[in-house]
Formats: sequence, structure tokens, C-alpha cells
Amino acid sequence: MSELASRASELDAADELAGLRERFVLDDVVYLDGNSLGALPAHVPGRVEDVVRRQWGELRIRSWDESGWWTAPERIGDRIAPLVGAAAGQIVVGDSTSVNVFKALVAAVRMAGEGRDEILVDATTFPTDGYIAESAARMTGCTLRPVAPAEVGPALSGRTAAVLLNHVDYRTGRLYDLPALTAAVHAAGAIAVWDLCHSAGALPVGLDEHGVDLAVGCTYKYLNGGPGSPAYLYVRRDLQDRFDSPLPGWNSHAEPFGMRPGYEPASGAVRGRVGTPDILSMLALEAALDVWDGVSVEAVRAKSLALTDFFLECVAAYTPAGRVESVTPAAHAERGSQVALRCDDAGDVMKRLIERGVVGDFRHPDVLRFGFTPLYVGFADVERAARVLGETVAG
Repeated sequence: MSELASRASELDAADELAGLRERFVLDDVVYLDGNSLGALPAHVPGRVEDVVRRQWGELRIRSWDESGWWTAPERIGDRIAPLVGAAAGQIVVGDSTSVNVFKALVAAVRMAGEGRDEILVDATTFPTDGYIAESAARMTGCTLRPVAPAEVGPALSGRTAAVLLNHVDYRTGRLYDLPALTAAVHAAGAIAVWDLCHSAGALPVGLDEHGVDLAVGCTYKYLNGGPGSPAYLYVRRDLQDRFDSPLPGWNSHAEPFGMRPGYEPASGAVRGRVGTPDILSMLALEAALDVWDGVSVEAVRAKSLALTDFFLECVAAYTPAGRVESVTPAAHAERGSQVALRCDDAGDVMKRLIERGVVGDFRHPDVLRFGFTPLYVGFADVERAARVLGETVAG
């Protein structure tokens, strides 16, 4: 056994979260793609079967009340809240991340008020956020200005209505300074909107602590909710009565079953609802969140940093000099829960890694991405992944 493999065994033996792996369905592969799709929690199939066979098959329409279908968006939102540092009553689950970005951004411009006609968007953002921001700008009569997160401060002005930022860059894994950037946006009198897709469930966010106005995120990555599981929308409590959604559906009406032609928004986070909830995927998500019982985000973050540190060390030891280059920051304060490596033939390398049981993903043109989900990834996984990577690129 190599020195690094021996260390991996020792680290796994001392890992307080190691037992959580049993809560997931995992085979012999090293699964480092939880930043795209989280692994299946072992108890979810049984829970989904109950939803389908009993709640839908037997109770049918009664399940809206008797099985709690109607209140699921807020109930599940309250389950997610502690994972992103929010008190209950501020998160509603439903729709996709893209739809929630649209709701949040347009509502942010409407809250910003007169004279503010510019939206700033992270220039390195996931493409959909940029597309949605462009559409929201056209709809609200604003100018859209893409800027790098490091340039947000100088770019802010009295014209800025809203700023849409990613907490963690989806390609590089760079973690941005949410507290400082939020404070800068507020100092300019604008509204801060954060995309948490690559941070929720991987590291502390502190939405309430740092005064974030609006936030959105998906649930199928580090929250393991399943493919296409519904996203969520956070609206800070003191802004809820001003939240003017551009999608005022019947589910967010103050009297949804009144069927009145005029729209009157409900109170609280319910304003973020639109149409009928996606019950099957939503209740699968609710079951998946059970894996977080007794787990602190702080412990997950500590293990995440240890895993990524060890991976970078193993990569340096196992790969030929100059063959790969990390584009993920080394500093803990600037690193999410993934490592991105630049490699000339990254697409082919990832295919060969997957064939050998190491599953990450490839981002055009030359990035290998490895996501580390501390709930089920161990140090032996990390050592094996780096060793196979070294053998693959050397060959």
C-alpha cells in the first residue's frame, strides 16, 4: 500500500461522517459528480412508492389535505432553510432554478424603485442565469451589464437595481465572498440576488446572517433530490410584503380557491409559488432531505476542505508534471466543494476515467470537474481517483 493510500485509510477511520455513506445507493465506482447530480438516498425509492401507490393510488384527491401535498412547498422549504442559514418561513420550493431566477430578478428590479435601470450579472455565470437576466432586463426596461464578481464594487452606482451573482463558480469551483459582495450591493442601495446551486448542502451560506435579499438554488446536486427535482426561492422576511412576482399564479393567491379574476398576493414566502406543485418530485426531495438528520453543515464543510486538500495533494503526487493544472483556488476561503483541473485532452481523459470507475465530468474546452459530496465521498475514494487520473494521463 502506498503512503497516500495508507493515509487515506487512516483519514477514513477518523472520519465522523463516514457512516453516512450507508444512507446512499452506491456501487464500486468513485462518484465525484455530485455537483451535477447527487447520489440516490437509499430510503427514497420506498418513500416514492408510498406516494405513488397509497397517497395517489388509494387516497387520490384526498392527499392534497390528508398527505400534506398542498403545504409541501413551504414545509420542504423549512427543511432546506437551516442548510442555507435561514429561519423558517422564508423559502418556498417549486419550479426550476431558471424560473426562480426570473421571479427573483424581476421582483428585485421592482423593489429597487425609480431611477434604477441597470442590472449587473456575473459575467462568468452559468449560461441560463445570463439568458434569464437578459430577458428580465428587456422586460423591466433595464440595461444589462455583465461584470466579473471582483469588479462588482466599482461597477455599482445609483443606477444599479439588482445584482445577480453565483456563490460558487460552476466551472472552477471558486467561492465568492457573499458577505462582502452583499454588503457592497446594499451600500449602493441595490438588491442582491444569489444563485446557491453549487453551495447549498456543501458549505455554510448564512442568508439571514449576511442580509441577503433574494436567493435561488437547485436541489439535485449536493441536496440529492433527484434529476430535475424542484428548485427553491428565498425571500428575506422583511421584503416579503414587497415581493412582486412577475408570475402571479393561482397558488400564490391570497385565496387560491376563491377563483376570483383579480389577483391578490398571499402573505409570506407563499408569494413565490406559481402553479400546482410537482408532487412526485417534490416528495422525493422531501424524503432525500432526511439524510441530513443529525448532520451539521459546518462538519460537512470541514470534511469538504479536507477532501479537496487531499485530492490536490494526491494529484500532485500521481500525475506527471505539467500534465494537469488546477484552476480551483488553493485558499479555503475561495474554494467550494469541487476541484477543476485544466487538461488539454480533458474530454477524452474523462471518458477513460469513467471507463475505469472514476466518475467526474468535463466542461468545454479543457476542464475536468470533480465534485466532492462529503456525505458519501471518502478519502480512499479521493486517493483512488487521483491515482487512476495519474495513470490515465500518463498513458
